[in-house]
Amino acid sequence: MSDPAADGAAVGRTYRDEDWYADDLGATSFVDCTFTDMDLSEVTTAGALFESCTFHGGRFNASVHRSSAFVACDFRRVSFFDATLEGCKLIGSTFAECTLRPIKVVGGQWRGVTMRGANLSKLDLGGLDLREADLSMADLSGTSLRGAQLSGATLRDTNLDGADLRGATLDRVDLSAARLRGTKLDLPGAVLLAELHGAEVDPG
Repeated sequence: MSDPAADGAAVGRTYRDEDWYADDLGATSFVDCTFTDMDLSEVTTAGALFESCTFHGGRFNASVHRSSAFVACDFRRVSFFDATLEGCKLIGSTFAECTLRPIKVVGGQWRGVTMRGANLSKLDLGGLDLREADLSMADLSGTSLRGAQLSGATLRDTNLDGADLRGATLDRVDLSAARLRGTKLDLPGAVLLAELHGAEVDPG
């Protein structure tokens, strides 16, 4: 690794075509940095911070991130194949043309992320905080969202066929804008969907 932050923090730096394969970045902080076509495969982080960073191209394949934060970052054409995100914050980050499956997600806050058109099918995103997320046109078919927080999320033309939404918080969510064939809903979710379609639900 080319000494990304000798003092533990890098601000406004640009990295291009560097090989950081299997490096341990620990709790390093990167702010306003640009990463282009980087090999970050099998990199590990623990408590690291990436804030307002740009990632164009490159790979996070099989990388492991625990309690790390990617805040207001821009990811384009980045591969996360087989990556692990455990208790991570992806608040306000944008993902475009990225490979996001298979990945392992264990909890975390993804509030306000933009993942329009992303393929997230058959992932386990149970318990994840996805409030205010933009999942328009995303493929969440067969995905587990049990207990996830989806309040205020945008699901326009989102494929939720066969997805599991039991226990998910769905206030301010327009389920009628999504595809829902075979979607698993608990009673509150079913009531919400019925009301969105104009039904009058009589609890008695």
